[in-house]
Amino acid sequence: MTLDAIPIHVVNQSPGEPGLTGNAPPLLRELAEQVKRLLESGEPSAIDLSALPLTPVDLDWLRDKLGSGEISVTLQAGGESTLNETACPGVWWVTHRNEQGAVTAQFIEVAWVPELVKAHPQDVAIGQEQLELLISDL
Repeated sequence: MTLDAIPIHVVNQSPGEPGLTGNAPPLLRELAEQVKRLLESGEPSAIDLSALPLTPVDLDWLRDKLGSGEISVTLQAGGESTLNETACPGVWWVTHRNEQGAVTAQFIEVAWVPELVKAHPQDVAIGQEQLELLISDL
């Protein structure tokens, strides 16, 4: 039997619209496990979306499924970073852009508060010094 005699059938396994690969739905299951772990142990986690085989349509599907929450944070440091709570509290969509505005990395973080938002102890010490100066001027 030659290879030409073997029938080949192309099956589209993508759910719904063109461009969906089927790689995004399993991420919802993974996020559910990560939220469970956060609740049980307080352990934060993250999924690097830039490292996964996701199309722009997959990312849009995932963003639509997760929805929008109540909190949005924007940081300006060598480009813009946005940290948006999804409609699932504890699940954050984090996007980093370079100075030209191009996306350099995207993550979904599962945490009470994303690490990037937490103040560094040295910054808090500087803030304390500034407050002391303000008080001394009263």
